Amino acid sequence: MIEMKVAGIALDAATRSPIVLLRDSTDRRQLPIYIGQDQARAIIGALENQTPPRPLTHDLMVNLLEEWDMAVERIVIHSLQDNTFYAVLTVRQGEVKKEIDARPSDAIAIALRTRSPIWVMEEVVADASIPVDRDADEAERQAFRDFVSNIRPEDFKLGGRYKSSSGEM
Repeated sequence: MIEMKVAGIALDAATRSPIVLLRDSTDRRQLPIYIGQDQARAIIGALENQTPPRPLTHDLMVNLLEEWDMAVERIVIHSLQDNTFYAVLTVRQGEVKKEIDARPSDAIAIALRTRSPIWVMEEVVADASIPVDRDADEAERQAFRDFVSNIRPEDFKLGGRYKSSSGEM
């Protein structure tokens, strides 16, 4: 899993739909997730530390969790199926831990309010992320190519003798 942070909210140029942008800790990959207008407002409110005069839905959920001595341990965006992301909230109450199905946008809004980490499965990042720094990606690929082209067979030679389960090697 890869821990990610909310980089911000963007608007799709063609549809004007809001997109929450998650970014990895190296600032190399960004995961765009299309969300609804209400969820975008809820995420922006949390990012800007706004406190509404009355609790909105995500605030109500956090208040309920706090009243029942429950803590959000983390959220995990675990899959992408038919262009739909799936997430779970991992909630703990004492020794009891539960995973609760949630839309990623709602999970992110709650995670921001509870200062809980946001994790994304590596397969999801590989399938749906976009590069932020193409030059750094290309430099990394070139460094790997250079490394591989300079490997010699003697670099793999093992020194000494080793015992295996079937005897000595």
